[in-house]
Amino acid sequence: MIRIVAVKFLQAVPVVVIISILAFLLLSLLPGDPAVIIAGEQASPAAIEQVRKQLGLDRPFLEQLTIWLLNLAQGNFGSSLILHQSVLSAVVERLPVTLSLAALSISFTIPVGVLLGSVAAYFRRTWIDSLVMTTALLGVSIPAFWIAILGVILFSVQLGWVPSSGFVPISQGAGPWFASIALPALILSLFQIGFLSRMTRSAMLDVLGQDYIRTARAKGLSEWRTVGKHALRNALILIITATGILLSAAIGGSVIIEQVFALPGIGRMVVQAILARDYPLVQGTMLILGFTFVMINLTVDILYTLADPRVRHD
Repeated sequence: MIRIVAVKFLQAVPVVVIISILAFLLLSLLPGDPAVIIAGEQASPAAIEQVRKQLGLDRPFLEQLTIWLLNLAQGNFGSSLILHQSVLSAVVERLPVTLSLAALSISFTIPVGVLLGSVAAYFRRTWIDSLVMTTALLGVSIPAFWIAILGVILFSVQLGWVPSSGFVPISQGAGPWFASIALPALILSLFQIGFLSRMTRSAMLDVLGQDYIRTARAKGLSEWRTVGKHALRNALILIITATGILLSAAIGGSVIIEQVFALPGIGRMVVQAILARDYPLVQGTMLILGFTFVMINLTVDILYTLADPRVRHD
């Protein structure tokens, strides 16, 4: 098992290097002079030259790339032009908000999505199956920002159950923290629940048609043990794959939700950085998020080996 984990880490290294180079190229591929774009069209030549030196744009391309990679190796992701702090510290400050949102939405998504998908598969071609799949289709079809606005109007403005904006750290109490993040997380999870329930239904239908399921039923095993233990366990590979994708989507989808609910997370910071043309902050944040997605996929690969021993021998 340790060897498998080590191999997976080594396989992820080239991906991380490529992501680092792509993040560097983000600034180089901008149309026009990045120094002029960042400093502004009305900036003086001296101010533009200062930005160019600050970003190292006055140096040869390969030297810029080498410095960029060496800085990354030392944990230096650059400095924000609008926040006047390092990108890493800016991300670390806002990481709890985005992680809270993503983690809570996933905690809603997995049990509900797997349960609905399993129920739909078990009662296939019945009204229960049709009801669950229609609801799932609605979940993946309705735009998140539209549901978010409706949620704010209904639960915050009309009913007053939860605040419409702001984030309370969990260090100030689990109750206030949950109240501040529950509605955004629930709205973020609606698309994911629809997606996961459809994936689970497909996986369960495939497994429920296998010979060993018919054998288990012929032996007199209860439906609970047949479906819950044998069928669901063998459908786990596909469900783990979907969960990894959904966790990445939750972090990416937090951009819209954080904007609607004014949550001070990474997604909202990226939007503000783009609007302010703070490209070093955009570069660094995209790079850190890229690392995060690689780690999520790496974790999913490792979970494969735990869920299905056959994968270890491939």
